[in-house]
Amino acid sequence: MDFARPRGRAKSTLTVQGARRGESSLDPVSRPRRRAPGTPPAWPDGLPPPDAPGWEQAAQAWLLDQCPPDYRLHEVLRRHPVVLARFARWHVAGSIDGHVRALGLVRAELSDAVPAESVEAAVVTLERELHRLRALAPAVAAVDDALRGVRHRPRL
Repeated sequence: MDFARPRGRAKSTLTVQGARRGESSLDPVSRPRRRAPGTPPAWPDGLPPPDAPGWEQAAQAWLLDQCPPDYRLHEVLRRHPVVLARFARWHVAGSIDGHVRALGLVRAELSDAVPAESVEAAVVTLERELHRLRALAPAVAAVDDALRGVRHRPRL
């Protein structure tokens, strides 16, 4: 069987749910940045800047949204945002590693189980999720740094 990408469709134009790659409303890279002055370049959209009233609680909620749901069950992660931030960094890094590995295995492991179009759709899904995770990693790192007291100084 030939598992090559369908002819006439470049990698960058494969679609999922009707959106071109890089154009999804869920894609943090393609959206215009709306961050407050004085926040790091990778700071998550909609999150109050460090030192704003309530920013730590908002950061904690945002970090929990980036992690597996069961992280909410662990008191240490709810009680210590710095621990949560580090867990979130490890989770995102591990997810990136897992998706890279999955991209190397998906065709071989699924080709006998589903039609070729489904295998290719799985590849596209993994690529999109890998793209999202790689864009998410600097934002998680910026929140982790801010919770540890590191403050961004804009360059002039």
